[in-house]
Amino acid sequence: MLKRELLGTAQIPDGEVLELYSHGRDFMIVLGYNELMSTRMQFSEQQLAELTFDRLRHDNPRVLIGGYGMGFTLRAALARMGGGGEAVVAEISDTIIEWAKGPMAELTGDCLEDPRLDLKICDVAALIDDANDGTCAKFDAILLDVDNGPDGLVRDANNRIYSRTGLAKARDALKPGGVLAVWSAAKDYAFRKRMQDVRLEVEELSVRSRPNNKGAHHVIWFGVKSEC
Repeated sequence: MLKRELLGTAQIPDGEVLELYSHGRDFMIVLGYNELMSTRMQFSEQQLAELTFDRLRHDNPRVLIGGYGMGFTLRAALARMGGGGEAVVAEISDTIIEWAKGPMAELTGDCLEDPRLDLKICDVAALIDDANDGTCAKFDAILLDVDNGPDGLVRDANNRIYSRTGLAKARDALKPGGVLAVWSAAKDYAFRKRMQDVRLEVEELSVRSRPNNKGAHHVIWFGVKSEC
């Protein structure tokens, strides 16, 4: 029987220690007893990008992706994006990027060298703040796969992103007609209302973690900013 092999650890600011394991050809990032992401269950993270692009008005958007993780959302976004688009990725841990370039290099491919990528080692909330104060341009879409969803499993500080104040800032960082897309491992009945409270037109979808309607049920919320 194959055993899991610990490949590395990453200290998250103000949070816990993440661990990268291999299990045969698969990789997984784990927090304690919780498997946060895995190459065996990547479909819903890819769908976060795919379904967002289905809702955008053009093929060359400027998108902000909160959390690189294993790069599933980024690679799906780049596959849909035209040559004039831009993917800004905020990853809070440079160790995660080291893993992507090291033990997971075959999975990563060349996405981190893509000229459309602007990789930032920072909290995604900082880039949302920059778009609000005019330091950087606004976004056509903001894709948040931060923590385990609105419950803030890894970092208590992540809860502010999912608060009414944080959601209002994300809305204001969008261009008119822009899309805020939020991934979660589970349903959160209060979160949809918070999105509606900040004047987003909300759609909630259940997406399986594996193709062909298999695996765990995950949730993606889409909030569209009014054109007005």
